[in-house]
Amino acid sequence: MKRLQLVDSPYLVKEAKVCEVRQMTEHEKYFKLMLRDEPDLDHEPGQFVMVSIFGVGEAPISICSSPTKKGYFELVVRKVGKVTSAIHRLEVGDTVGIRGPFGRGFPVRILEGNDLLFVAGGLGLVPLRSLVDFVIDNRRDFGRVHILLGCRSPKDILFKDEVESWARRIDVDFSCTVDRADPDWKGNVGLITSLIPGVDLDPTRTFAVVVGPPIMYRFVIKELLKKGIPEKQIIVSLERHMKCGIGKCGHCQIGNYYCCQDGPVFSYDEIKDNLEAL
Repeated sequence: MKRLQLVDSPYLVKEAKVCEVRQMTEHEKYFKLMLRDEPDLDHEPGQFVMVSIFGVGEAPISICSSPTKKGYFELVVRKVGKVTSAIHRLEVGDTVGIRGPFGRGFPVRILEGNDLLFVAGGLGLVPLRSLVDFVIDNRRDFGRVHILLGCRSPKDILFKDEVESWARRIDVDFSCTVDRADPDWKGNVGLITSLIPGVDLDPTRTFAVVVGPPIMYRFVIKELLKKGIPEKQIIVSLERHMKCGIGKCGHCQIGNYYCCQDGPVFSYDEIKDNLEAL
């Protein structure tokens, strides 16, 4: 019997150095990290890592950078509890523990050659950015690209410089809406579902990728089905309370699926009977 080497163990914690920290919004911080003993994280768009702060605990965090970016990886962390508060206290030069990457990412090879409709709500832009950047870095491999972004208010928009650069691209159709405008906001006001009817697409060759808060999914998917997009061509990424990252603890179970292992990325036809559990 082949012995499992420690280097192959999903429980192995690798050290990563914090290279850059930026405050993005009131509650979210950006972190650029480098693994200490490996050149790259070697992840797929849509995967996540378990981030540990020694003496505090561990939390699952989505990777927001594309694997086309070499030598580092990026995370955006919302401050919501003990571990994420400790992560927010990190400074450049500090060390964290990393397990992973884990989970099933976006089906990049299936998406190649097709038109794409990205729908991001709030913090959902974080995991979706990994795929958007991958597509832009390999732009010739994909058809038309539509990006729809919805946020509570203009001050909650993440990656503002990048979002503005997407809006300027001639090979991307971009729209953004906010729930509540401020005096300087010149864009659309309303729910993200209000943007979908106006998208010109061919449903037979369009894959829709949806990431956002749980309440958003049923309403967005309803609009996508109205556009004629088949259920198997609607891709969602789901968040659950994950503890182990490898399907052992059961915290992230959705019906017959473990979100950390069978997901977090699913096609709608796989998960549609379990969406009420979100």
